[in-house]
Amino acid sequence: MTNRKLEILTLAQHLFKERGYSATSVRDIAKAAGVEAASLYSHINGKEELLDRTCFTMAERFILGIKEVNDIYFDAALKLKMAVDTHVNILSNNIDASVVFQRDWRHLNEERRAEFIELRNAYEEEFRVIVQNGIDEGLFNEVDVKFAALTILSSLNWIVEWYNTEGSLSASEIAENLYNFILTGLKK
Repeated sequence: MTNRKLEILTLAQHLFKERGYSATSVRDIAKAAGVEAASLYSHINGKEELLDRTCFTMAERFILGIKEVNDIYFDAALKLKMAVDTHVNILSNNIDASVVFQRDWRHLNEERRAEFIELRNAYEEEFRVIVQNGIDEGLFNEVDVKFAALTILSSLNWIVEWYNTEGSLSASEIAENLYNFILTGLKK
């Protein structure tokens, strides 16, 4: 990706975060980039491309991160700690893209939305594996594995609503606190 295209993507992510995907026009993106709307098309195919790239780039980061965690031979508690830390760090690394990823994926075209949902479900399944392994290892209480995975992911994903890079806690400290809180609900 060229530097200019990356700059346009970053500007679009910020606008999508602030206004929402639907309320942001190509003209808005062009204005933020300091070009005419027609000139923007020499860099991108449209705002749909920017949404698609944001959603799938983020999804790939999450999938890669969780697969790395689950490929390591550690007990489920340590895997959960690593998974939480990875998730929080991916989200906090680019809050604009993270908000777009979580909120605006619904605006992907039907085919891409279906692909995105498959990736999301695969990611959730990796968390279910960790929880089930923890139960099997005798580390976690018997819980509804799907409910536990969804609760964990909901807790982690909510940070995009309140995380502040200038706040008193670093992303790793937030991850540690979330992990400890989640573990309290799972641990025997």
